[in-house]
Amino acid sequence: MRKLIQEYNIEWSENFNKIALVLATSIKGTNIRIEHVGSTSVPGLAAKNIIDIDVVYHEPEDFDTIKSDLEKMGYYHNGDQGILGREVFKRNVNIDFQHGILDEVKHHLYVCHKDNSELKRHIQFRDYLRRNEEARNQYAALKIEIAERAEQDKKTYNRLKEEMASRFIEEIIRLNIT
Repeated sequence: MRKLIQEYNIEWSENFNKIALVLATSIKGTNIRIEHVGSTSVPGLAAKNIIDIDVVYHEPEDFDTIKSDLEKMGYYHNGDQGILGREVFKRNVNIDFQHGILDEVKHHLYVCHKDNSELKRHIQFRDYLRRNEEARNQYAALKIEIAERAEQDKKTYNRLKEEMASRFIEEIIRLNIT
């Protein structure tokens, strides 16, 4: 059985850079930055093999341009999935537009305004784990434990992670604010 949580892989960073380059050159006429967030963005942290990406825009009116450019690249807008201001985009597998790195590398793509609170939480948590080896190791152990309890099932893992990791994440965020 393949383990859901894998040891850190340098390819995650390399693949993020490749995807970010495609996004940056395809999204035209807006001031954006592209952030690698989530566990794959933290060197040394065990993670699911899925890269989380936040496309960050500055002006509210830029969202429509970004959405249009992403649609031309084969993404579709899937709403905010319950997190206000964090817009989800998914690859449309039923179109003619195919792109090597975008189709080969599993990734989650979010579009957020620069002042979005969830974006700030992503970055605070990522940066803390990058700086703090002890917290990084605790979080890795927690994720591995959750995956084992979930018997390596993604849906069960996601549900259990929401229950079991929330307190750990909230404590990190609180430490960053104070």
